[in-house]
Amino acid sequence: MADHSPDRKAKTGSMKAELSYLHLCRKGAAQMGTRLRHVQGVKTPLVSVCMPAHNAQRTIREAVESVLSQSVSLELLIVDDCSTDGTRRIAEEYGQDPRVRILVNTENIGAAKSRNRAVQEARGKYVAFLDADDCWAEGKLDRQLQKIRETKDVLCCTGRELMRPDGSLTGRVIGVPETITYRMELHGNRINCSSVLMKREAALQFPMEHEDSHEDYIAWIKLLRKYGRVCGINEPLLKYRLSAGGKSGTKLKSAAMTYHAYRYAGFGPVRSCCLFASYAVCGVAKYLRAFLHI
Repeated sequence: MADHSPDRKAKTGSMKAELSYLHLCRKGAAQMGTRLRHVQGVKTPLVSVCMPAHNAQRTIREAVESVLSQSVSLELLIVDDCSTDGTRRIAEEYGQDPRVRILVNTENIGAAKSRNRAVQEARGKYVAFLDADDCWAEGKLDRQLQKIRETKDVLCCTGRELMRPDGSLTGRVIGVPETITYRMELHGNRINCSSVLMKREAALQFPMEHEDSHEDYIAWIKLLRKYGRVCGINEPLLKYRLSAGGKSGTKLKSAAMTYHAYRYAGFGPVRSCCLFASYAVCGVAKYLRAFLHI
């Protein structure tokens, strides 16, 4: 026989109230968690953008804005490499954006190691690189993600338009092949670092080393040695700033760094000399095409 006593009814009512309270607590916690993920940027991004910055106060704002205007889920890791100007102050202006994380080096370690640090800290499935004096066209990352999904490659690069130090465009474009193989890359670097989107696991496999040379070129050679090919989008989705003050500013210094890149990639002296000769010819042809618009 059913118990309809007052005590039984009171217990049932109490249990219902308790369950209702627990439901409200869980719902509230879930809503709070959603708000916290939104506010704190805890939601895992698809792309982690790695931006090393050293004394880049004149250009970093434009670089950051070009990243934050992209239409994909992302985080931006700005690595301040002991800047002595206003770079860190400008970076911190973006600190309220949950997509932006600022890492500060305790000593000047250079762009390569700063990129490696950002890759280690990255939470995205993909990482992209952008120097603090370059910038991207709208929709760049979305286009590259589509391309990588189509080709199943681990890396996608793009063409670039050359930009003067003052930020004005030259109209000169350096394109890229839609497919870049290991053999092609040996005879000339077709992959500009600031144009790259790649799987984070591949970036962890092939960190950028030997900053006394072309550290990115060494990484691409090693990556292509394993994977065989990467893909490119032959459109100037990167605006690349020309600078005489770069680490490879003189032609002679750049030549020496390229030779050492082959040595660091594991080639002997004779093979490195042969590859460098081919690299030089391809490099001259590349810039002639850009400057003559052919």
